[in-house]
Amino acid sequence: MNPPEIIRPKIGAYRRHLLICTGSRCTQDGQSQALFDSLGEKFKAAGLDAGDLRVKRSRVSCFAACKGGPIVCVQPDGTWYYNVTPQNMDRIIEQHLVGGEPVDDLVFHQGPACHTDAAG
Repeated sequence: MNPPEIIRPKIGAYRRHLLICTGSRCTQDGQSQALFDSLGEKFKAAGLDAGDLRVKRSRVSCFAACKGGPIVCVQPDGTWYYNVTPQNMDRIIEQHLVGGEPVDDLVFHQGPACHTDAAG
């Protein structure tokens, strides 16, 4: 008997991938899940649901950064945000995901993917 054929998955093209911690240690009252659930409409309104600026979103169970949540990470930029309230998410969408500039006052860590060497 032949093993079943494994079907190769497909994912549409995207510019950035937003990861949101929805673990209970990040926020205990469901704030992170509510934030995740709101992103479909927010992304659609900002034009991030299709085309060149498309942003993929995923839930993560724990980043091991368990203070100041909700915690959001933007890849491949390597930008980590804390205190991502609905209002702060709107700022991140407008300034970072659409405009390409991190919201500095919400960033608590910048990973290696971001290179800001102005000297060239």
